[in-house]
Amino acid sequence: PGRYRLSTRSEPALGSRGAGLPPGGGGAAKSSATVSRNLNRFSTFVKSGGEAFVLGEASGFVKDGDKLCVVLGPRGPEWQENPYPFQCSIEDPTKQTKFKGMKSYIAYKLVPSHTGQQVHRRYKHFDWLYGRLAEKFPVISVPHLPEKQATGRFEEDFISKRRKGLAWWMDHMCSHPVLAQCDAFQHFLTCPSTDEKAWKQGKRKAEKDEMVGANFFLTISVPTGPGASLDLQEVESQVDGFKAFTKKMDESALQLNHTANEFARKQVTGFKKEYQKVGHSFKCLSQAFELDQQAFSAGLNQAIAFTAEAYDAIGDLFADQPRQDLDPVMDLLALYQGHLANFPDIIHVQKGALTKVKESKRHVEEGKMELQKAEGIQERCNIISFATLAEINHFHKIRVRDFKSQMQHFLQQQILFFQKVTQKLEEALHKYDSV
Repeated sequence: PGRYRLSTRSEPALGSRGAGLPPGGGGAAKSSATVSRNLNRFSTFVKSGGEAFVLGEASGFVKDGDKLCVVLGPRGPEWQENPYPFQCSIEDPTKQTKFKGMKSYIAYKLVPSHTGQQVHRRYKHFDWLYGRLAEKFPVISVPHLPEKQATGRFEEDFISKRRKGLAWWMDHMCSHPVLAQCDAFQHFLTCPSTDEKAWKQGKRKAEKDEMVGANFFLTISVPTGPGASLDLQEVESQVDGFKAFTKKMDESALQLNHTANEFARKQVTGFKKEYQKVGHSFKCLSQAFELDQQAFSAGLNQAIAFTAEAYDAIGDLFADQPRQDLDPVMDLLALYQGHLANFPDIIHVQKGALTKVKESKRHVEEGKMELQKAEGIQERCNIISFATLAEINHFHKIRVRDFKSQMQHFLQQQILFFQKVTQKLEEALHKYDSV
């Protein structure tokens, strides 16, 4: 019964994605020739490095391997597809020990399809990777990991649920054109579990990555030429529409999660109990009938006893059903609630860039800024807008794929369930044919 507790999510604080402060993006003195800073209003914008980038303060050497391309697709800006797509399975969670058995942990077997080589990773390795990626990519929604748990970590139900959550997480990582090709993620997937030295070297390299914060935006290349620049008013309208969409989706996901959770709890406890109560009552009736020793009653007594067993079995079917259909839906909702928690910060970065453009235009009109500088601000805002719209497009694409697949699975499992119930009732019915 304790399995089905409603999980609620509080709204994240601005800047909660843990992005590092940009170099020189703190409290530089204002001058009449620059766009004024407002550290409080767009705290995420500042922390993510968006402000330093838009104002042209970011500088760094971008290697070919760091370049990220946004292209124009049929639905607008999109991340350039990964030319070598792959998947990665997460199987066989096993309990392992270290320090001569003093410390226990669960290790998961990962098998990426592009290498075919299995590696073992602990939850703390996933957690480290998540922290690196959330810091590196200010306008990409890095999927949240299943929640940590201090007690009951080695219980079978918890391990199974966590493995499923990690499998969803891994699917979203592999499906993202940018995250899938990131060096830190590839290191996580391919470094042999037994090579502690190589693991630490790759870890240090990822932690020293300079293309984070403001410098991350330098790695993005966007379409150029006629017709490639974005209409900022249109961008603002699209982002506002997406903001309204995510708010509504978040509310409805919470509502569905609550409803599914409540329904699953009723099936595990209430429905099972009620059906088995009916079964018990039929059994009592058949036992009462057995007191009549007449030979012609035996068939009826057996049929009623069988009906009692059928209702008992149907009760068990109800109790087991949520793990087949409702649990997977709630796992998916949990993953998407993580994405929805990321988007306020992503939107703030984009909104901050738009505000700087508006301010720079006003400063040009007032003679406080040169046109060339304002055009540079607009150009860099364009890059953030392209990346944000590409991320929004990716989110919708994956959302349609996931919810289609999950709803099909849910309905297929529901149909199978009712077929099993019908079969039990038909078997019971046929017992009366020869009475």
